[in-house]
Amino acid sequence: MSRLRVHCFSLSLDGYGAGPHQDLEHPLGIGGETLHGWMRPTYTFQSTVMGNDDGERGVDDDLTARGFAQVGAWILGRNMFGPVRGAWPDPAWQGWWGDNPPYHTPVFVLTHHARPPLTLQGGTTFHFVTDGIHAALQRATEAAGGLDVRLGGGVSTIRQYLQAALIDEMHVAISPVLLGSGESLFNGLDLVALGYECSQHVCTARAMHGTVARRAG
Repeated sequence: MSRLRVHCFSLSLDGYGAGPHQDLEHPLGIGGETLHGWMRPTYTFQSTVMGNDDGERGVDDDLTARGFAQVGAWILGRNMFGPVRGAWPDPAWQGWWGDNPPYHTPVFVLTHHARPPLTLQGGTTFHFVTDGIHAALQRATEAAGGLDVRLGGGVSTIRQYLQAALIDEMHVAISPVLLGSGESLFNGLDLVALGYECSQHVCTARAMHGTVARRAG
């Protein structure tokens, strides 16, 4: 049975998943790039995203690799595709990742503005969904063909799926940095009331990893 999973979602010590003032020069907001310092050295990140055949092994890498295993489709918020707001003024924009994104599956982008599907190299096709989170999940589940659906973010998108109790498993990596302001992931959410519990946690030199899953029973 297909599950909706979040992996490798990085938070600051003060709970922010993105810094303030997100734009083309600062996709994750000011200071937001520091959240992923734990993941960049890993073999999985270097090989999957950077195209390098090197990188560190270990717990950080194991958790990064787990996020790509058995995933048949992705869901992204619009900010995870690009910085443009409102209508799509430039159809030439193909997303942050260039001609060969690291998804290699169908990707369903939540937006209020329609746009034709965009097919890129490596098996990635972006589909733009205008009728909400449930419709995106239904389409992604069908496209995944029995594999899981990975929810890539950003903060607002994950919060919507959490509030609807649709996420089955969520791995967050708490990085040893402070952002001061930005987008808070858990502010105002009662995960216990929503039926979640911490199912796993482990610390490495670069991050504290915690996994939240649906409470048994």
